[in-house]
Amino acid sequence: MKVLVTGGLGAVGSRLASELRRRGHEVCVLDLPHQGHLPNYVRCDVGNFRQLERVFEAHRFDYVYHLAAEFGRWNGEDFYETLWTTNAVGTKNMVRLQKRHRFRLIQFSSSEVYGDHEGTMSEDVTNEYPIKQLNDYAMTKWVNEMQVMNSAEMFGTETVRVRLFNTYGPGEYYSPYRSALCIFMYRALHDLSYTVYTGHHRTSTYVTDTARTLANIPDNFVPGEVYNVGGLEYHDMKEASDTVLAYLGKDDSLVTYEKGEPYTTRDKKVDVSRAIRDLGHNPRVSLEEGIPLTIEWMKDVYAK
Repeated sequence: MKVLVTGGLGAVGSRLASELRRRGHEVCVLDLPHQGHLPNYVRCDVGNFRQLERVFEAHRFDYVYHLAAEFGRWNGEDFYETLWTTNAVGTKNMVRLQKRHRFRLIQFSSSEVYGDHEGTMSEDVTNEYPIKQLNDYAMTKWVNEMQVMNSAEMFGTETVRVRLFNTYGPGEYYSPYRSALCIFMYRALHDLSYTVYTGHHRTSTYVTDTARTLANIPDNFVPGEVYNVGGLEYHDMKEASDTVLAYLGKDDSLVTYEKGEPYTTRDKKVDVSRAIRDLGHNPRVSLEEGIPLTIEWMKDVYAK
């Protein structure tokens, strides 16, 4: 297959591109930075229709993994113009080109679309319950799901949606807007203070487990299907922080504990049975294994 991975320099996209190449697919990566030394790389802003159109004029793709997005709840507040342009307009550009070129699309959503739902997050929750998304990032991800569903209804385009649950691991470079685990590891490694919200629970997923499952989609593509892709360990955020500190041999004097973070989903308990059934989803890396692997990668990257 000839496959395009948008956002292919990111933590998930880069691992996915490598896994697809390992399986023999011809993979083209699309992202924003100038990377002229990389083979099969295209610089493109998905929020700019003409830039994206040129990519599809030059190449024919069987599958497109559309990961390109602005990430994070607070990033969506501070840079909301970029968030909405990249996430919502970028996806609209993609489905318009999908209508024209008829490639199969794997659209990346997020566990954040489950918003204020308090129970186990199965894929049917969004059909059966009135959900309130709690921040702009979550809203854009749900808007994108509605866009691809509308396109399928109106134009017969074929798309699978995936909702990732707290993927972490090597390749996620630190910023204040990154995942909680990334922030815990980077800041503890550098003896910087950070906040842990003890009232929140997550189902964290190591990046190689995520990439392996995602790479199974072309061989098991069911148009219109939606999958949760998450880990099997349900943990509170103090447990994750304690694992980081224990591996680094540090105490929690760096940590400020607060009960909850506003406008963010409190508990993400995921049902991944559908991905296990259809995609061979099989998370192998536990939190106790994945955190040290990620910290060692950070030590190399940041020369610690």
